[in-house]
Amino acid sequence: MGENENPKYLRVPLRAAKAAAAVLAITVATAVVLMWPDGVDAEIGAGFASKTEKATVEGVERGPCPPPQPGQCVSADVRLESGSDEGSTVSILLGDEGLAPDLSVGDSIRVFEGATADPSSAGPATGPGVYTFADFERRMPLGLLALAFVGLVVVFGRRQGLRSLLGLAISLLVIVIFMLPALLDRGEPLLIALVGSLAVMLITISLAHGLGPKSIAAMLGTALCLLLVAGLALAAIELTHLTGLASEEATLLNLNVTEVSLQGLLIAGMVIGALGVLDDLTVSQSSTVFALRLANPELGFGELYRRAALVGRDHVSATVNTLVLAYVGSSLPILLLFTSGSIGLGTVINSELVATEIVAMLVGSIGLIAAVPLTTALAAGLAQGAAPAEIGEVHAHAR
Repeated sequence: MGENENPKYLRVPLRAAKAAAAVLAITVATAVVLMWPDGVDAEIGAGFASKTEKATVEGVERGPCPPPQPGQCVSADVRLESGSDEGSTVSILLGDEGLAPDLSVGDSIRVFEGATADPSSAGPATGPGVYTFADFERRMPLGLLALAFVGLVVVFGRRQGLRSLLGLAISLLVIVIFMLPALLDRGEPLLIALVGSLAVMLITISLAHGLGPKSIAAMLGTALCLLLVAGLALAAIELTHLTGLASEEATLLNLNVTEVSLQGLLIAGMVIGALGVLDDLTVSQSSTVFALRLANPELGFGELYRRAALVGRDHVSATVNTLVLAYVGSSLPILLLFTSGSIGLGTVINSELVATEIVAMLVGSIGLIAAVPLTTALAAGLAQGAAPAEIGEVHAHAR
């Protein structure tokens, strides 16, 4: 099919598409300003917010548990690396031998300092505090993994990789300084998730891929699919009567921050979760269309759409499989807990813990499938209306 055989309505004027993207960006920016949190006063659980001190394990011992507890217990001698007792060595009780954390000499851990009661008086003891195990110290290995990730992105991605990292950093800032405080401050999870996700999408795509026709098509396609995912999530949660109270964290949040809708948080989580794969798929589809157009300028809208859709089907198949396995992997302890007993498969699926993951997986997958025809059509229409120089620039930028 030649270019001159294409009906005019299949051409999408680049100027109109840029105007639509600009309106979207201005709307999102305005919404972020209007919804910016005033301040968060809620305290979400002392177990998450309590201060801990760094310590190093110097010895691990096993012996009888303190009465009246029966059996064998594990204790450890640890040297405090921070806090008021820095430099001193204290003993911490780790608990029953079968349940105690597996500590070894030299391990870095975090400990809580607890108040001690003086048995001989009503007041507090004047000696060093009693310390209990809080968690392992993971910041160093996490930092090394992050450095390895950044190094690989820079080596293989070069300048585009650096732009992607910058977009990732800004996106994390949007989540940390806007979305999370706004969720606690305003209690409008769905709207906050949509605005925040759109802001993240606009930042990451523009920084990594520029503001050419390819990026415009990906932005508009992603925005439409995020709205679709939000609508589907809202309907699915209402139909399946998911409450959001299936996890201990949700219950703790509900007790401390009553203004936040847990059902709204479920929907918000599905929108944010879908964004990570949506922008990848939409950019890939748009790039495929413009690469085909550059390789053969005679390809019309229909042929561009059909050829790019073939690539999209393969991409969707692989991505949906990845999405399903990711949700199964995150739910593996729950699935093992249920299937280890005599509970039937239907009962397992019907439980809210598993049903929530199923709904999230299905809603996200439907959004991914819809992204292929939407973005491919937008990109094919823009490719028909774009000048050869603009198509060439897009291709050169994407290399």
